Amino acid sequence: MKALKKYTAIMSCFVAISLLAACSGSNEPVKSGATSGTKTDNAPLTIKIFAGLYNEVPDMNNAYWTEWQKRTNTKLDIEWVPDGDLKTKADLLFASADLPEVVASPDSTWPTLRSAIKNGAFWDLTPFLGDLSQYPNLKKNMAPDWQKYLSVDGKIYAVPRSRSRIDNGIKIRKDWLDKLNIPVPTTLDEYAAALKKIIDSDPDGNGKKDTLGLIGHGVIISDGDDAFAAGFGALEPTYNSEGGMMDKRLTPQYTEMVKWFRGLYTDGVLPKEFAVMKKTQAEELYKTGRAASYARSVWWDKEWEDSISKTQPNPKIINLTLKGPKDNAIVLSTGVSGGYYISKKVPEAKVKQLLKYFDYTASDEMTDFGYYGTEGVHHKVVGGQKVLTDQGVKEVNTTSKGAGVLAYAKWGKVESASGDKTYNDAKKKEVEQYDTIGKVDPFRYVYSSTFNNTWPKYESEFKSMVTKAIVSQISMDEYKAYVEKLNNLPEMKKAFMENAEAYKEFHKK
Repeated sequence: MKALKKYTAIMSCFVAISLLAACSGSNEPVKSGATSGTKTDNAPLTIKIFAGLYNEVPDMNNAYWTEWQKRTNTKLDIEWVPDGDLKTKADLLFASADLPEVVASPDSTWPTLRSAIKNGAFWDLTPFLGDLSQYPNLKKNMAPDWQKYLSVDGKIYAVPRSRSRIDNGIKIRKDWLDKLNIPVPTTLDEYAAALKKIIDSDPDGNGKKDTLGLIGHGVIISDGDDAFAAGFGALEPTYNSEGGMMDKRLTPQYTEMVKWFRGLYTDGVLPKEFAVMKKTQAEELYKTGRAASYARSVWWDKEWEDSISKTQPNPKIINLTLKGPKDNAIVLSTGVSGGYYISKKVPEAKVKQLLKYFDYTASDEMTDFGYYGTEGVHHKVVGGQKVLTDQGVKEVNTTSKGAGVLAYAKWGKVESASGDKTYNDAKKKEVEQYDTIGKVDPFRYVYSSTFNNTWPKYESEFKSMVTKAIVSQISMDEYKAYVEKLNNLPEMKKAFMENAEAYKEFHKK
């Protein structure tokens, strides 16, 4: 209750919407290279935004944000919410009547967000966007089908947070493999065996048997769950006898994955703390050289190698291409990592101004700035490759991309802005096949209102049963019986039919 009051208080702090900018209602196309992407007069457009924080809280008066606001002719008032708290705070925000002007949500399928949309909390942007002729960057620079990912009942409610499809990688310490003469694993079983050898050794040379195997956070390991699920075939649409599309967590393939994780836990590869580990804890463990494997965005590799090198010589992180029992253990993003939703409290004239702002942030110019900042300040060009300076590393990061759409960039979550051309070329070659052999989780776009009304009643219990199965507190037969019970609930069967219809609708030509 104290936490709820604290969150509510935080929400209340930023609900006062500042409308200091003049609302001209101008909706002229933004020209590439323009110094102002949003307004034709000289007054900056003030924007209040709720957005995720993935690094240290930025100084909005630093060189990066000063230049961003100068180029877009805006004054940004951003409530940065730590990634680990984002879902909880967003749920409270969506349930409240006090919304900031813009909400940057990394997920378009959150039930509370969908409910807020249904209740009229956000503008339907469909009539504003039209055929996109007035928004040239949103028209030409986005991932395919972005409108579908951000639509509810055929209406578009957001502009995209554009990110690359190649994103998540199952990482392993290549230097430790080499040190222990372990070949780079190519299958999930080889991977499990390699991790077992690593944790039974002393790869960091500290004289202790304290190296962790696979770390993460969430139901099992969160960011990597879907990659492993892909290897077991759980991201392929799976139908029950009635033709309903089962939730991926309730498929036989997912159950097989749980059984595999049970083996990892028995072997000590999955640490005892796996079920309660937080994202910040997992990241800290990996970048301080405490663990062998972790599944996160590819572009973290250079930053984490640099961090590990402070205490361990010549660390090398690679992202694996692993074959599972049914498919490759590779998950792709949709290219649309949620979106920017505009509160219905914003006047119509300002909605148009905000859309011009977002269109300008989707330009090639602003996208390049979003990834590299200003030449001579945030980056220098070395051998044809833009490489971040120390100031760039500090100011240009994941968080700094949180106030704009950005153009779709195939290597956007692969290239390290602090790596040189040789490093990044090698990293791209390492994962280039992901784009063709990986799988997109269909539940990134399939939505069932019945499922999302039903699942919260069972979600905590399901997570508990997964954990109990992995740590052998219950047998796999008991776990399977529990999943079968859920699958046979009338409301679940109804939800599966809705899933099937949503999947069919999305893929309709």
